[in-house]
Amino acid sequence: MKQFAARVLAALPSRVGYADVRVTASRTEDIAVKNGAVDTINRGTDSGFGLRVLVAGRWGFAASSRIEQREIVRVVRDAVAIARASALTPGRPVVLAPQAPQRGHHATPVRIDPFTVPLDRKIALLLEADREMRAVKQVKLAQGSLWFLRQRKAFASTEGTMVTEDRTESGGGIHATAIDGPEVQTRSYPNDFGDTRQAGWEFIAGMKLARHAGEAAREAALLLKAPPCPDGISDIIIASNQLALQVHESIGHPIELDRVFGTEASYAGTSFLTLEKLHQLRYGSEIVNVDADATAPGGLGTFGWDDEGVPGQRIPIIRNGRFCGYLTSRETAARLGLASGGAMRADGWSRIPLIRMTNVNLRPGSWTFADLVADTDDGVLFDTTKTWSIDDKRLNFQFATQIARRIRNGRLTGQVYKNATYTGITPQFWNSCDAVCDRSSWHLWGVPNCGKGQPGQSAHVGHGVAPARFRNVRIGVSS
Repeated sequence: MKQFAARVLAALPSRVGYADVRVTASRTEDIAVKNGAVDTINRGTDSGFGLRVLVAGRWGFAASSRIEQREIVRVVRDAVAIARASALTPGRPVVLAPQAPQRGHHATPVRIDPFTVPLDRKIALLLEADREMRAVKQVKLAQGSLWFLRQRKAFASTEGTMVTEDRTESGGGIHATAIDGPEVQTRSYPNDFGDTRQAGWEFIAGMKLARHAGEAAREAALLLKAPPCPDGISDIIIASNQLALQVHESIGHPIELDRVFGTEASYAGTSFLTLEKLHQLRYGSEIVNVDADATAPGGLGTFGWDDEGVPGQRIPIIRNGRFCGYLTSRETAARLGLASGGAMRADGWSRIPLIRMTNVNLRPGSWTFADLVADTDDGVLFDTTKTWSIDDKRLNFQFATQIARRIRNGRLTGQVYKNATYTGITPQFWNSCDAVCDRSSWHLWGVPNCGKGQPGQSAHVGHGVAPARFRNVRIGVSS
């Protein structure tokens, strides 16, 4: 891969001011079972290379699925032609923030290679969880999935960077759906989108899907007869599996600087975090501290270098409630006179990189979960993502969870609610946060399906969170 990348750069004409090339090869495996039968087995491989060039201050990009010498000439020709055509349109010339040349290799630590684990063992694990879920008579649909990725990548630039990366991801989850006439309720473990980690089979073994399957099924059945979540204003505690999505939608997306500049708009909106708010906006209460950390072990947003060759790093986003940082590229950082924070990634060789989340993490607080519940006189615990909606500037939102639990006089009463929602406005909501649990409850969730861009790209990102309490929040019933 490194040799091929070097040959691509050697073929560039002299009029190219800057170029970088990514050569990637990926392997995937997806397995799903449904109601006691194997539903899906997909195995695939994919490889190719993509070239970005700057000519007259404009980008050009071209790619090929054939890692062959004869394709280099065509891809270089097409990328340069696209850049020259782009230069005919009005606009700001691209300027890149300085970046020292990088050399090295980064790899996911893996104890058990998931691609060496026999297929029948993987299926047996899912079928065991399936049986546990279907043992509850109200469960009419039991589903379980596992997914695995290995990607090898070489990145090289005309500035002298040459780095390689080996990435391994393992993920899975289960869903139990209970039905009684028109009433349908689902409980998922460990979350609606499962969980994924940069790790090997050892992560799947540690999830203990079968052990949690019966509990998920029983709660799905319990929700069939549960009352709806009451409407009103309440103190709430948000479990970490739901708080991960809250961070994703109301912090992670609005801090993407391309949204602020309007170059990402039509797919999923812009951002309320306009430039005058940097270092000025009170984003949350003083206990809210958030980092974008591409160095967190195991995170889906962890890497050695982004797709511009910028090293993975931890960037402060919110400090003691004050907004202090964006996710940036070399191009957007240069407009602010900053160095890039290393947030440019593409979902494959055929796509140009975009600003994407790394691991946007809420730092742990000082509360144990038990003490936080004991300190809550009257409230509701919201658990496990169900649905969500947020406006195109990432301000007004509504989230629904699969289950909510009543807290009264400092204890979980056993009362559960179905169809529970909470709503808010992003800065007001985060300013209502008065407690965050400690490291013992902190979990780094993997989100493998964050969408952005046109053509659409799906990024793998992470969110480390612990349960947190928010005061005086509007709660109610989802439609």
